[in-house]
Amino acid sequence: MTLLPPTFALDESSRSLSLDPRDPAFVQDPYPAYRRLLERAPVFHWREYDHWCFARHDDVGALLRDARFGRQVLHVMSRAELGWPEPPARLTPFTAYERHSLLELEPPEHTRLRSLVNRSFLMRVTERLRPRLESLAHRLVDGFESRGEVELLDAFATPLPLLAICDVMGMPERRSRELLGWSDDIVAMYQARRDPDLERRAAAACEAFAACVRELLAERRARPTDDVLSALAESQVAGERLTEAEIVSTAMLFLIAGHEATVHGIGNGVKALLERGLDPRAALVDPERAVRLAEELLRLDTSLHLFTRYVLVDTEVDGVRLARGDRVGLLLAAANHDPSRFESPHELRPDRSPNPHVSFGGGIHFCVGAPLARMELQVGLRVLFERLPGLSLAAPPHYRDTYHFRGLEALRLRW
Repeated sequence: MTLLPPTFALDESSRSLSLDPRDPAFVQDPYPAYRRLLERAPVFHWREYDHWCFARHDDVGALLRDARFGRQVLHVMSRAELGWPEPPARLTPFTAYERHSLLELEPPEHTRLRSLVNRSFLMRVTERLRPRLESLAHRLVDGFESRGEVELLDAFATPLPLLAICDVMGMPERRSRELLGWSDDIVAMYQARRDPDLERRAAAACEAFAACVRELLAERRARPTDDVLSALAESQVAGERLTEAEIVSTAMLFLIAGHEATVHGIGNGVKALLERGLDPRAALVDPERAVRLAEELLRLDTSLHLFTRYVLVDTEVDGVRLARGDRVGLLLAAANHDPSRFESPHELRPDRSPNPHVSFGGGIHFCVGAPLARMELQVGLRVLFERLPGLSLAAPPHYRDTYHFRGLEALRLRW
């Protein structure tokens, strides 16, 4: 029997949904709600967000690639036309970060910035990082193996991708906890829960984060090293370089996105394996099977559930008239559980293939850090289960109230 959250109220005739994204039942298990929506109203108006949402895999995949939709809209409409007030002065550092963020741009700005970034970042996120990542994973396990129990998020799932991205970027490890605090405060701006105090913390974090990047950037310009920050400073296409503001925003985005999703990918993945009593060691030592297992864990309980886009031209999708300036929501997690695309989508099938999940988005905004995230998940899981073969849950795990992100409050394990 499907147990829906108490606040779930769907009017199928008008395709209107009322569902509090902070409903505790939904926070702990949103998948029954997604299942009902896929069955009854895969295109629906979510009243709490006041925009139309798409849940089917085919719709989500198509709209991620559809040029009629974009991550920003101010390049085609003014704030006055949209009826938007000017952002409060307290948010100036945050809006400055978003103004040059690769995630928030559309062509032609996005095309230019991504071409420059790809040359500096993707070329360095290769197999040459794997030995350093494995060494780091072993070092982290060394720190708690003898205790027989651990809170995995704090001791392993968070520092592994955080220190890895610091290494790749050229950020000092001694500042990793400081960077983590800033990152957490900035990411909170994209959650359903938001208030003036949270906004002030995010703005302060952006200001401090940007100052740190500028300080390091000045050092790299004087003495370049083999890291992405140095490469960003030197990157050019047809004689054009990134501006300092673009480098600062890009470095901040890499550090934020470069660890946030992987933290929860590891936490959610380990939880899923242990709850089902699955021993992944045989799969993880086989390169091809390790890839399939990691992709299945990313599909099964992805860390990003809702990705929004703006309508750039008046259009119609599945009988829904959408006006320029409207916002739409793409339910990545629901698409990953669409039974028309995935057989038995709620089962964890380690060897599922093909597995066209949309956890990293799609189109021009496909996650630039996906290769690194995939490697971190594969290496992290293999080292963890090899070193601690008797792993089990020491306490029932609970998810944080941070929709539209999905991650655990803690993951307490014993062996």
